[in-house]
Amino acid sequence: MKLNSLHDLYVHELQDLYSAENQIIKALPKMAENATTTELRSAFEEHLHQTREHVNRLDRIFERLNESAKGDKCQGVEGIIEEGEDLMDKDATESVCDAALIGSAQKVEHYEMAGYGTVRTFAQQLGYSEDARLLQMTLQEEEQTDKKLSSIAERRVNTEATRSAR
Repeated sequence: MKLNSLHDLYVHELQDLYSAENQIIKALPKMAENATTTELRSAFEEHLHQTREHVNRLDRIFERLNESAKGDKCQGVEGIIEEGEDLMDKDATESVCDAALIGSAQKVEHYEMAGYGTVRTFAQQLGYSEDARLLQMTLQEEEQTDKKLSSIAERRVNTEATRSAR
């Protein structure tokens, strides 16, 4: 795909997010399965439902634009997920495993927040107000997930992981 306009770049970045979201849908069940606390497992399961809705919103945008959702594989999220899987394969205490899962998930969330913020701004610039509204909704959900993961880490997981090292 040639990038001759902001619209072309917008579609390209939406395709990247579409790929990322679909990779995340595949990764979240394994993350939930490996989480040792009910609260973290529940957060991953809840985010899986949200992520499916994120894909639905992107599908609506692609349909409105009359563009294909298929593009190159999102290598950024692919790499973050691979790093997280490597950490899950390490021999770690339960709390350290949960801390690693949270860290990996937050890396993904930050990637998504940057991506959704960018495409939302592109949509605004291009006058695609309905797209901008949908993208803002997703951005806010990604931010809320990041805050929830931070809260779980700070209230419980990191404290327990600190104790397990002593």
